Amino acid sequence: MTIKIINKSGHPLPHYETQASAGMDLRASLETATTLRPLERAIIKTGLFIELPIGYEAQVRPRSGLAAKKGITVLNAPGTIDADYRGEIGVILVNLSNNDFTIVNGERIAQLVIAKHERGVWEEVNILEETSRGVGGFGSTGVI
Repeated sequence: MTIKIINKSGHPLPHYETQASAGMDLRASLETATTLRPLERAIIKTGLFIELPIGYEAQVRPRSGLAAKKGITVLNAPGTIDADYRGEIGVILVNLSNNDFTIVNGERIAQLVIAKHERGVWEEVNILEETSRGVGGFGSTGVI
């Protein structure tokens, strides 16, 4: 699939690191470094603008290394970029650690996954089909 992209970041285009990678790293596009204090959040711009085909979305997800090693994650994970959005891709990062974290220009801050999606049509009914789970919710399918 070909996706149109405008790159104003000065960094290479996002790309798949391996043949089996699902996501492409997004990089910060900053004029000056930005520091996130503990529990602080900020929208970090990427300098990228995309045009997705209808029926697809781009999901902005955390980078596992940043989350595990530094406590930095994407606040609304996964963030959704709709096919009709034409603005700059921004990543809402949050610092869940006890230490300041400085984001520098070009730093890999998140990953982008392109996904096909369906549009649902509601059918209002009075009764839903029974299942073995029934109304069991959080934690109802067993013990760890």
